[in-house]
Amino acid sequence: MLFDSVEFLLFFPIVTILFFILPHKLRWVLLLLASCYFYMAFVPAYILILFFTIIIDYIAGIMIETAIPKNKKLYLILSIVANVGVLAFFKYYNFFTANFNELSSLLKLPAHVPLLNILLPIGLSFHTFQAMSYTIEVYRGNQKAERHFGIYALYVMFYPQLVAGPIERPQNVLPQMHEKKYFSYSNAVEGLRLIMWGMFKKVVIADRLASATDTVFNDPGNYSGIALAIGAIFFAFQIFCDFSGYSDIALGTARVMGFKLMTNFNMPYHSRSISEFWKRWHISLSTWFRDYLYFSLGGNRVSVKRTYFNLFFVFLVSGFWHGANWTFIVWGALHGFYLIFGLLTSKYRNKVIEILNIHKIKWLNNTLNVVVTFTLVTYAWIFFRANNIHDTLLISRKLLSIPSEFLQVIRSRKLFFLNLPNLIILRECFMCILFLEIAHLVSIKFDFKNNFNKIHWVLRWSMYYGGVLAIYYLGVFEKHQFIYFQF
Repeated sequence: MLFDSVEFLLFFPIVTILFFILPHKLRWVLLLLASCYFYMAFVPAYILILFFTIIIDYIAGIMIETAIPKNKKLYLILSIVANVGVLAFFKYYNFFTANFNELSSLLKLPAHVPLLNILLPIGLSFHTFQAMSYTIEVYRGNQKAERHFGIYALYVMFYPQLVAGPIERPQNVLPQMHEKKYFSYSNAVEGLRLIMWGMFKKVVIADRLASATDTVFNDPGNYSGIALAIGAIFFAFQIFCDFSGYSDIALGTARVMGFKLMTNFNMPYHSRSISEFWKRWHISLSTWFRDYLYFSLGGNRVSVKRTYFNLFFVFLVSGFWHGANWTFIVWGALHGFYLIFGLLTSKYRNKVIEILNIHKIKWLNNTLNVVVTFTLVTYAWIFFRANNIHDTLLISRKLLSIPSEFLQVIRSRKLFFLNLPNLIILRECFMCILFLEIAHLVSIKFDFKNNFNKIHWVLRWSMYYGGVLAIYYLGVFEKHQFIYFQF
């Protein structure tokens, strides 16, 4: 079930109303059944996979807590192997098999392993990581094992964040599952406002940008470097609005019922470095890798060379987590390279800034850093969006021709040879991006979360009404699946 579907428009209010009508002791049953229905709307049979991992991790949590110290790690390892095993089979079996077959063919070996005709369960990577965070936290002593099987199942399956996060920690969500919730007007307004903003970002901005990015990336050979650069910029904003839009709807849906989920995005394209970008982008995943993989490898408490290895390895795994394709692996490796290169060159860059006296002009220094960071991130998005490595190399070569294309445009004063997508669509896309950035800049000066209710009620409700009308009249309702559903 998609958040931007008519089905969800009926599902959400019905479940929410029943949630507040039912007594507290029955609410977990309602939410668990609703979450099962929500998930089964995609591929019903795959709920059995969820049940399998839920049972494994529920038992593992209790065994870890009650076992003697030397056996605790064994139960944790068994739990992680079960979770990673399911993820590896459904997400990576065909990837490894196809690469093995290609290598065998290249070496002229007779070995050939058949591929399996299986679909990747929706949101498998997300709820797998959420389940793993539970057993790890129990092992570390930061979380007591959940004895209520239904509550633990709901922790994994809570429908607002089941298929695309945020990837929650048990310390945040499990206590909320036990609390008695009361209807709160302020929670309802805050939640519905988040839902509206998330829907606007998804159907008005992201899905409109998709029409341009799909056109360019699905046929890069027929487009100029400038057209491909525009397509890459559009995709940067498309994936942001698509994914952050989902997160806003998830947070808003939970908030109406009184649950508070972690913030997953914080204006990432305003970052002044790659390191800052990853503190603002997909926060629940980046902190997951930091806490459970980077720190486990030693983090920065080891030698400098080992620290660089840890950083690169974590981003390599992050890329592989996103998808079973070499494009995602390169994307992750590229971000790892960005971070390491930034650390290695920080002293030299600071010296250059001092020599040029740029640091004395704060706004200029910040703007340059934001532009450079956004450029690096956008280039990396090409590997994320392209269909294969061949296309990424083709696009990269064409991007190098941009200076000569600009000169040709200046000389001829004609744009036709650039083979740009539909100019009307381009204009609409640029207007959407402009509106988004104006909204972000306004939000920096005006804290909407804390000050929105201080606005005069006439203006406030006019803004609500205008937002609903904008979604209805400007939205692209072609059922574009959320990009992160495939992960």
